[in-house]
Amino acid sequence: MAENKKGDTFVVKGGATLSGEITPQGAKNEALQILCAVLLTKETVTISNIPNILDVRLLIDLLDGLGVTVERLNAHTFKFTAADIDLDYFSSDEYQQKARRIRGSIMLIGPMLSRFGRAFIPKPGGDKIGRRRLDTHFLGFQKLGADFVYDAEKDNYYLDAKAMKGDYILMDEISVTGTANVVMAAVLTKGTTSIYNAACEPYLQQLCKMLNAMGARISGVGSNLLIIDGVEELYGTHHRLLPDMIEIGSFIGMAAMTQSSLTIKDARVDMLANILPVYRRMGIDFEVKQDDILVKEQESYEIQTFIDGSIMTVYDAPWPGFTPDLMSIILVLATQAKGSVLIHQKMFESRLFFVDKLIDMGAQIILCDPHRATVIGLDRQYPLRGIQMTSPDIRAGVALLMAAMSAKGTSIIKNVHQIDRGYEHIEDRLNALGAEIERID
Repeated sequence: MAENKKGDTFVVKGGATLSGEITPQGAKNEALQILCAVLLTKETVTISNIPNILDVRLLIDLLDGLGVTVERLNAHTFKFTAADIDLDYFSSDEYQQKARRIRGSIMLIGPMLSRFGRAFIPKPGGDKIGRRRLDTHFLGFQKLGADFVYDAEKDNYYLDAKAMKGDYILMDEISVTGTANVVMAAVLTKGTTSIYNAACEPYLQQLCKMLNAMGARISGVGSNLLIIDGVEELYGTHHRLLPDMIEIGSFIGMAAMTQSSLTIKDARVDMLANILPVYRRMGIDFEVKQDDILVKEQESYEIQTFIDGSIMTVYDAPWPGFTPDLMSIILVLATQAKGSVLIHQKMFESRLFFVDKLIDMGAQIILCDPHRATVIGLDRQYPLRGIQMTSPDIRAGVALLMAAMSAKGTSIIKNVHQIDRGYEHIEDRLNALGAEIERID
């Protein structure tokens, strides 16, 4: 999965209307978990619907460096065989540099501990959206019997686990990657492991289903209590990723903001939980036909209030609550709605700091504190205006792109490699629908 050298700036002409059909890519957050899980077996694991995005390419590159045989069957389907792993690669400068670039590399630890009894990882990178502590991962490993050392000077984590055994683990927070990591560490660990307060996101459910197909014994999938009976080995399998729910939510927002009619194909509506109800409460008119979402053209959309007439609050929460990755989209969507909404970003304290760019575009937003913003909808009476801005992270970057597409005039968005980390060929796919986005150096 080669990385294409592309310009890092978008020039966006606002006011274009979208039309047609678009199919969401495979889920980024699921892909990062599933790719790490291929290390748990010597046999071949085939994964389809893999998104061709920067974070996924980086992780596949790491697996290749570790000695995993990677075979590309087509643009989105790969075979992985982790028969001969080079454990010395962990100590190389190349591994450290690459692992620091992607937060998903943290989920290599669980499989490495489970299969080889030791693991090493430098402090991973990722979005700058506030504190994203890793304690939950390491506390879980320690409960299973792993020894943990943190080198504060080098920002490196070392784990040794020659004699792990199953135990009861109460997760200190509902962490998706933390739960995935501990699950992968437990599947080859002797005895029974109970993980309470576990994350239950669709991506985590998918990981557990794949591991069970490989021979693992995991029960309670989809709940916050997972019971894992350790097995001696796992086998090969074929797994298909879900469509990316964040792309689905982004496309709904783009259609509404640009007064467009758009069909989102193969959306796996059964796995979207609270996402579609929140968009309905934002006033978005759409229809679900089998597995497709038909967003209708609207001149105006009105935010609902609570039953007593008070201003509606949208807040993020662990699944099945509303996903934090769509909070930026909902905030931008509200700027042109009729009515007001309080956006409460509970889980990350720096994710609302992109609102200054929206205020510069003409939005009426009051940033109450790092976690809360009140958006006063303009009901399209005062369209946003194009400006020059910089993408701070994946989700805020797409939210700013959405704002620019609906704005009057031309916007310039820099640092769009952040968007590339989570969205595959986004400008090409949107331009095919009628958008006017040019990528330049």
